[in-house]
Amino acid sequence: MMHGLKVAEGDRLGKSIIFAKNHDHAQFIAKRFDTNYPHLAGQFARVIDFKTEYVQSLIDDFSDPEKSPHIAISVDMLDTGIDVPEVLNLVFFKIVRSRTKFWQMIGRGTRLRYDLFGPARHKETFNIFDFCQNFEFFNQNPKVVDSPVGESLSQRLFTARVAIAAHLQELPEAEREGGLAQLNSDIRGRLFDEVSGMSLDNFLVRVKRRAVEQFQQREAWDRFSGEDQNTLIHEVAGLPTALVDNDIAAKQFDYIVLSGQLALLQNDAIFSRCKEKVVALAGKLEELGNVPMVAAEMQLIMEVQTDEYWQDINAWTLEQMRRRLRSLIKLIEGDERQIVYTDFEDEIGEGAVIALPDVSVGTDKARFHMKVRHFLKSHADHITIQKLRRNEQLTPQDLAELERLLRNEADASDDDFALLQEEGGLGLFVRSLIGLDREAAKSAFGDFLAAQNHSANQIEFINLIIDYLTERGAMDPRRLYESPFTDFDDQGVSGVFQQADVMRIVRVLNDLRERAAA
Repeated sequence: MMHGLKVAEGDRLGKSIIFAKNHDHAQFIAKRFDTNYPHLAGQFARVIDFKTEYVQSLIDDFSDPEKSPHIAISVDMLDTGIDVPEVLNLVFFKIVRSRTKFWQMIGRGTRLRYDLFGPARHKETFNIFDFCQNFEFFNQNPKVVDSPVGESLSQRLFTARVAIAAHLQELPEAEREGGLAQLNSDIRGRLFDEVSGMSLDNFLVRVKRRAVEQFQQREAWDRFSGEDQNTLIHEVAGLPTALVDNDIAAKQFDYIVLSGQLALLQNDAIFSRCKEKVVALAGKLEELGNVPMVAAEMQLIMEVQTDEYWQDINAWTLEQMRRRLRSLIKLIEGDERQIVYTDFEDEIGEGAVIALPDVSVGTDKARFHMKVRHFLKSHADHITIQKLRRNEQLTPQDLAELERLLRNEADASDDDFALLQEEGGLGLFVRSLIGLDREAAKSAFGDFLAAQNHSANQIEFINLIIDYLTERGAMDPRRLYESPFTDFDDQGVSGVFQQADVMRIVRVLNDLRERAAA
């Protein structure tokens, strides 16, 4: 949802297929999606497999670019043989070891689709998210091009409204005539409703919890500072919200008018371009005079095309025009979608032996990780593994016992152990797979937290480190200067703590690594 290619001016994820391992796996993925996006639950992402009732009807809906589901969680059914040209994102969430099937799955994204992003804006690329190292297994290096995820239309609208509200609040009371006071109130109410619809259960919103909670309070919108404006634009704008408007044409018109309103308030020359776009759209609406809902607004449509209408116009007059015409814009015909009919079948030709020189027969990192993770799960109560989990100092004897277990019971080879050197040694490698006990991670920072009083921001920063350690077992101090830690401050840990405290945090992290290394 964050990094996938999108349609509808960036407001909706493009058609996507998630390749799941089995029915239970697919159901779990769907459940997690519905939990994180409750306003899309039950429709946007659906499981498509042999246990699904009315599965052909669901596949037909997925093949329609405007219908849900937009994410198909497939167990074998969409891996091959289905042509949906609108597919923009493929997610490999299962291990594939058949070269033929691997390429057929990739083929789900290669179908051409003209005008997918709008007139003359064709599908030129698609994304593959491989979470199971299938590309490493087949030694593929597909041509990679940048697929930047730009601001969605909804995000641009939110940002424009914030900017307009900020300008309106700075106007002297005497200048808030002609409805500008009402416009200011309406825009703030709209923004408040949008932020109120942001669920803290969504993981994208949860990262920006403090900012969202601040602006879910109605009084926060009475007047906001320059810092508040910056927070709204750079932290809150674009977050998922239950306040959804699916009329893309109306929203595009909204953005033209909002840009014009902002240009008027800023005395910006781009206002003339916004005016030209509105006049052109009004001219197209005039041609639809036989449509009753257009005929009802024909007087306004005709006035908008005159020079007199634009003389001494203000932001409130533009707002009234926007509200009356926005629902009509979708009636203006665009280029009709070209349906692509194919009579192709996926064929398996004669097999050929292909050498993959970069894949070693003796050592496969993904295979070894899987094998050791399975072994550790079945031996979670072993004393050495428990010592790693609890951050107890390992001895050379502990490492020797761990090596013996892996060799004798997990069939680890000399090549496998050579690979461990890339992972920082045996102890750190195992810790990275099993994670660190949460209480042990808290205990490691106990003295640091008890030494002095810390701000809520600093405590939240330490809790994020603890979350990281609980999941991954150890942490390179350089990570403190990367996301998500730079979400607190652009300088990472150095922007949140004094230098002496930074050094203490680094010492704690290094101590955690050393205890696993013996």
